[in-house]
Amino acid sequence: MDKLSDIARFQEQHNIVLQGFDPISAGGFTQIPNYLLNNKDLTNNAKVVYAKLLSYAWHNNHVFPGQERMAEEIGSSKSTVGRAVQELEEQGWLEIQRRGQGKTNLYVLKYKVGSHTGKK
Repeated sequence: MDKLSDIARFQEQHNIVLQGFDPISAGGFTQIPNYLLNNKDLTNNAKVVYAKLLSYAWHNNHVFPGQERMAEEIGSSKSTVGRAVQELEEQGWLEIQRRGQGKTNLYVLKYKVGSHTGKK
């Protein structure tokens, strides 16, 4: 058990403290690149949608359940998710490979490094 003085010193040095947080039992967590998080050219909606896509990819390996379900899970509308997906594609964070009529699209998440601004 930690000493009370150590806990107090830790809390003084940190702005955020996770207490009783168990990421495994809480459904895991999703890590997103700080470069994306700090990107002022992306809307908050695009950042959340990118994080949700990462969550699907990392936790399900390949599943994309559709924009309607994603919108429900993040508390948004399908049209907002659609605009965010389009924004991510235009900015070069996401590539959509259309596989033909009646088939699902393939979503390729891209990590961008440096000052590349994506497609124009």
